[in-house]
Amino acid sequence: MILGLGVPELAVILVVVLVIFGPKNLPKMGAAIGKTVKNVRQGMEDDEPDVVEDPSVSRAEASEDDADA
Repeated sequence: MILGLGVPELAVILVVVLVIFGPKNLPKMGAAIGKTVKNVRQGMEDDEPDVVEDPSVSRAEASEDDADA
């Protein structure tokens, strides 16, 4: 059972989707949904930490320190 749906319910849903979109468009839709899911997962797993700036140091001072190094 997937999401509380049995085999007969899933079969009816599949037939309705097939009638609405047609057999030629199903692979395109599946690919688009797969890409969307992949992009969402990558966005959620993005582990780049947020840069926290020290409010006591101005941006001008920070850029001068970088230029001196």
